[in-house]
Amino acid sequence: MLTLRFDMRAPASGAPSRELYAAALDMCAWAETRGAIAAVLSEHHGTEDGHLPSPLLLAAAIAARTETLAIMLAAVILPFRDPVRLAEDISVLDNLSNGRIAYAFGIGHRAEEYEHFGIDSRTRGRLADEKLALLLGLLRGEPVQHQGRRIHVTPACVGRPHIMVAGASRAAARRAARHGLGLLAQANPPGLKDFYDAQCRAHGREPGPCQFPDADAPTTVFVTDDVDRAWDELGPYLLHDAVTAAAYRHDDAPVVSISRATSVAELRETPGPYRIVTVDDAVAQLRSGRSLPLLPLCGGLPPVLAWPYLEHAAAAVARSTEGTR
Repeated sequence: MLTLRFDMRAPASGAPSRELYAAALDMCAWAETRGAIAAVLSEHHGTEDGHLPSPLLLAAAIAARTETLAIMLAAVILPFRDPVRLAEDISVLDNLSNGRIAYAFGIGHRAEEYEHFGIDSRTRGRLADEKLALLLGLLRGEPVQHQGRRIHVTPACVGRPHIMVAGASRAAARRAARHGLGLLAQANPPGLKDFYDAQCRAHGREPGPCQFPDADAPTTVFVTDDVDRAWDELGPYLLHDAVTAAAYRHDDAPVVSISRATSVAELRETPGPYRIVTVDDAVAQLRSGRSLPLLPLCGGLPPVLAWPYLEHAAAAVARSTEGTR
């Protein structure tokens, strides 16, 4: 019913990181008993506003505070990681969470981050292919011979970790198909789904799960009993998130979570990824079979301001299920 996304942005205009991290844990523990089905964590590095650089660490903390909540890391930037250490972290996290963690591995899109890690961005596709192949082998729990050395990652995972490839390019679709993985895309270019299906069958596999965005669906929702007041309160935080996220994308790729708005008024007037809705509207959305994608600490929103919107969203979930139990 509800998904909670956290990127942990903490601009100077918002709450400090220490408050936001503590609140994220509290929110996940609270929300899993009120209709939340997943927490989604993103990753960026070297940002001015402290965007979450270590999603696996935050996932471990969330897993320790929750019992059933699924946790999705989307996207983990594979070229930046050593696959052996990553496999070890995944195996420990899988045991800690009893198999509740899912991963979407991408290659990133910010040149600044490749500079941050001292990696040539022109090699990112090759690095992703090489590291993904080794990572998947290591996660099977058996010793692997690689470049003349024996590698054995323990403890074994609870089950087969839930892994997809993130991306909306043919290269991402080929990578996913080659390794028998699903595809998670933030855009829906014409023909990409058919291309992915054909690549899977060319490798002798049935197509895996695919998630393509609905161009008309929001990606950041707040629920309120007073929309005008909410825009006054939330607008600056949503705008920071929108402007910063758009600055990471220097092309015109139609990524559904990106808005090119430059003012709060424009963000509100142009239906797009950021929406503030009434409880009645949220109930209608839930009853139509769609979930509410919440970004409760958007733009460093202070937790004291964020909690009432979460409570309204939980109230919408409760109302949406009345008479169905």
